[in-house]
Amino acid sequence: MARKDKMTNFRWVICAMLFLATTVNYLDRQVLSLTWDEFIKPEFHWDESHYGTITSIFSIVYAVCMLFAGRFIDWMGTKKGYLWAIGIWSAGACLHALCGIITENVVGLHSAAELMQATGDTAVLISTVSMYCFLVARSVLALGEAGNFPAAIKTTAEYFPKKDRAFATSIFNAGASIGALIAPLTIPLLAKACGWEMAFIIIGVLGFIWMGIWVFVYAKPEKSKFVNAAELEYIEQDRLIETEQVEQASAKKISIWQALKYRQTWAVISGRFMADGVWWFFLFWTPSYLNSQFGIKTTEPLGMALIFTLYAITMLSIVGGKLPTIFINKAMSKGGKFDPYSSRMKAMLIFAIFPICVLLAQPLGTISPWFPTILIGIGCAAHQSWSANVYTTVSDMFPKSAVATVTGIGGMAGGISSMIMQKFAGELFVWSDKVGLRFLGFEGKPAGYFIVFCICAFAYLIGWLLMKSFVPRYKVVEVE
Repeated sequence: MARKDKMTNFRWVICAMLFLATTVNYLDRQVLSLTWDEFIKPEFHWDESHYGTITSIFSIVYAVCMLFAGRFIDWMGTKKGYLWAIGIWSAGACLHALCGIITENVVGLHSAAELMQATGDTAVLISTVSMYCFLVARSVLALGEAGNFPAAIKTTAEYFPKKDRAFATSIFNAGASIGALIAPLTIPLLAKACGWEMAFIIIGVLGFIWMGIWVFVYAKPEKSKFVNAAELEYIEQDRLIETEQVEQASAKKISIWQALKYRQTWAVISGRFMADGVWWFFLFWTPSYLNSQFGIKTTEPLGMALIFTLYAITMLSIVGGKLPTIFINKAMSKGGKFDPYSSRMKAMLIFAIFPICVLLAQPLGTISPWFPTILIGIGCAAHQSWSANVYTTVSDMFPKSAVATVTGIGGMAGGISSMIMQKFAGELFVWSDKVGLRFLGFEGKPAGYFIVFCICAFAYLIGWLLMKSFVPRYKVVEVE
């Protein structure tokens, strides 16, 4: 029989819920990237420019919504805010299934086969109408998905002490990798067996199931019937370390414009802006890269194996999330002061070095598609470790009442970065193929991909330098 004073571990149940939400989040996001090249592109007469426009608009809508999503979560509260977010994005995911029907009605055709066989001006009209239909659906998806990370980071700040937050964040953030891991094994097969429309609907319904569980599971730690006194004391241990002044400040609200006055906010903006465009590029374009570069489709066993391997490597990010905790505990054991930011920055410098290996993706790709897949996977693993720690620097430096707001601002910076990267990539690939661009021994689209890989390789080191310049040393924000 367990002792009554034994600490419960309900915080990890909450972390598991965040993990599942993030997994569903990325599954919904991945359906388009895994279906457009093989199923949607021929039906609607798209090229990389159409796809780049759709992904870039998704990114900017996501970015703008992130700016306000944090404020919304702070205002609405974690429980209700999360429900609204996942409900909207699940509805947005299902809306994609209507794009073909709407296009058929507008153009005056009656089936996907007729859309595919169209030529001339009719084909141009189909590509334009369908693109705008997808833009609407992606915008609704972006509106809801913008609430995921502000809500998840706020929940982590509520349920975990600072020393454990990077590890907890890396666990729920691994849901992005798991979602991306499950996606190539399920979505192309669903699209092939049931049609691409059903792939969007089936994946979208998962979010509504999550909502039903969240209603019964979540409550603030001090009000949760699943959290005992010992666990609550562990969760709130930072109060014994931080000053009374900062604790009093933690209850004060902070506006978006107030947040922008702090150098700590700009450190977060820098970390997100330099990194997120890289992650989203790999997320949205890797299936198309494998097809255009090697002729490998996602419905083929080799294509599924490559994408699965890439995101399996990304799971190494969980280890990266533990690294700052090791540094913090080591410093504290030697009598050092509590300084999570310094430990996090040491870890992030390590993570910033790994993506440089992506420079070798194109040269080694001439030998086998497995080499770029593995190298991109290493870069993605480094990103997820980086991302978990950028998220956590917010709760390190800001009071809980401002965490979601600042996370939202950082998310907007990341979304803008992604918008620029997606549009740039789409136009670059069409142009490089058209003019036969040459770059370091590669020609056409492969040359375009090599240029983007070079940008991705050094983005994190630049981001680290910017963060360090804005916040050289750990300093908790005291809201005035």
